Amino acid sequence: MNKKELIKNIYKKKSFLCVGLDPDLEKFPSSVLKEDDPIFYFNKKIIDSTKNYCVSYKVNLAFYEKYGVNGLESLRKTIEYIPNDFFVIADAKRGDILNTSKMYADAFYVNFNFDAVTLSPYMGGDCVKPFIRDGKWSIVLIATSNPTADDFQMIKTENGIPLYMEVLNKAKAWGSSENMMFVVGGTRPDIIKKIREQAKDHFLLIPGVGHQGGNLSKIAQYGFNNEVGVLVNCSRSILYAGKGNEFFKYSKKEAERIQKEMSNYLT
Repeated sequence: MNKKELIKNIYKKKSFLCVGLDPDLEKFPSSVLKEDDPIFYFNKKIIDSTKNYCVSYKVNLAFYEKYGVNGLESLRKTIEYIPNDFFVIADAKRGDILNTSKMYADAFYVNFNFDAVTLSPYMGGDCVKPFIRDGKWSIVLIATSNPTADDFQMIKTENGIPLYMEVLNKAKAWGSSENMMFVVGGTRPDIIKKIREQAKDHFLLIPGVGHQGGNLSKIAQYGFNNEVGVLVNCSRSILYAGKGNEFFKYSKKEAERIQKEMSNYLT
């Protein structure tokens, strides 16, 4: 999916919501666990319930790799089930030497047909460049909102700026706003603002709304550009909004609630 198509979908649905498909068997209703493939059944119900309110799905690989071959089969079926007009992200946080990154890129783009992959840029441009391909997106981790993010990201460099900003400035040269996005934690609106000032045309993937407490209003205020330029990911708050056999009805209600709020910021 290219940038123009993504923006068109955002305005069509009046939503910049990305639903995270992070299945955790320990949180599933007992009835779901009786299914032949509980993960795929759960994901299918979530997709059916939320597809009218979002433009993207983000699949966190850890929640599938944990279950080995069976988990990867559930992953394959999930990706194939998502309709073609959605932007589908592999949340894999890969980043390795050049030839290894090429293999990872082939795995996600060719084998699973993802639109995008999240990447850890710690090893430099060599670990990111193999993911930059026509019609595909590299989503580079820049400033996250986990409790220990500041251990490295906020270290001041010899240029007097935090390390995350050095990473941003380097990463912009590896791709373009047509094939690269940046991850920014939703609980740090001040940093969202700073990154937007330096990356005016790039999309930002912003997790941290929902259980982590990110504020949609501030994200729109500081993260939007003239093409919206933002995808906001919500996972647990939607997936586990309710319990019991009809869990998906609560997921639908929560996704709809978020979409309605998002529509207020899209004019």
